Amino acid sequence: MDLEIKHLRLVAAIARTGSVTRAGDLLNLSQSALSHQLRDIEDRLTAALFHRVGKRMVLTPAGESLLRTATQVLDIVGRTEEEIRKSGRSEAGLLRITTECYTCYHWLPGLLKEYRLRHQAVDVQVDADATSRPIKSLLDGRIDLAIVTDRVRDRRLAERPLFEDELLVIMSPLHRLAGRGWLDPQEFADETVIIYPPKEESTLLHRILAPAGVTPKGLQQVQLTEAIIELVKAGLGIAAMARWAVEPHLRAGTLRTARLTKKGHRRRWSAVTLRDMGAVPFMKDFIDLIVRRSPVSATTKLVEGARARA
Repeated sequence: MDLEIKHLRLVAAIARTGSVTRAGDLLNLSQSALSHQLRDIEDRLTAALFHRVGKRMVLTPAGESLLRTATQVLDIVGRTEEEIRKSGRSEAGLLRITTECYTCYHWLPGLLKEYRLRHQAVDVQVDADATSRPIKSLLDGRIDLAIVTDRVRDRRLAERPLFEDELLVIMSPLHRLAGRGWLDPQEFADETVIIYPPKEESTLLHRILAPAGVTPKGLQQVQLTEAIIELVKAGLGIAAMARWAVEPHLRAGTLRTARLTKKGHRRRWSAVTLRDMGAVPFMKDFIDLIVRRSPVSATTKLVEGARARA
């Protein structure tokens, strides 16, 4: 392509001022440099862009055609540059996020509401479809931030720790295992286990039960957290969730929990971004907000408040 942005600016400046000298002052270029650029582009296009009428430069038909295009292109480029600058100043931007755990969509809306009050020019979009493939979606450019528990080892990505939680077994208060402090993997063999789909990505199945050689008697895949909780409350199975996801039900006495094995199973949550995006101000502010308003800290406050009232 022979045309460059500098050529479009050149044509626009000469057309505006009617003089190579005044156009050079406008563009901070010498008259000789501007004249050289003009001759260069006219030679490339094999067409004169200006008539020299005395001391004034007058557009030819070819020049008028190029000026119309230059006006449109320079306007688009100018607006794009300003949008990017605003994004860099945290004034505006697009933030597409996902999380690898469906339960996170319980605490995420409240956090997003607080974030939008501070960053009204940032368009925040939640991509639930990327939940099963957060890192791939990040590398493919579909999202900008992934909230995950798996460690990330890719130099293209930046990872920042957020909070830690513990995965607990939840069950009906009338369940035969209710009251146990913890459950060994073997105790799942006679149970119907309710998990999020797909089962190939289940932490409970592949990190706890499979290594112990245990297969549950029944397996039910349910995508909605609320549905899983209601099925468990009805005594139709057991499931594994974080305390912060079921705390209201525990306080109400409609659910009981047990640790997942005697040692327990803790998870380390992280925010993962493309390496260059982690330093963008509005991205950093969002990650900082998760750290300050994590579901773990909110649950701790609820528990402490309940104890104080008791």
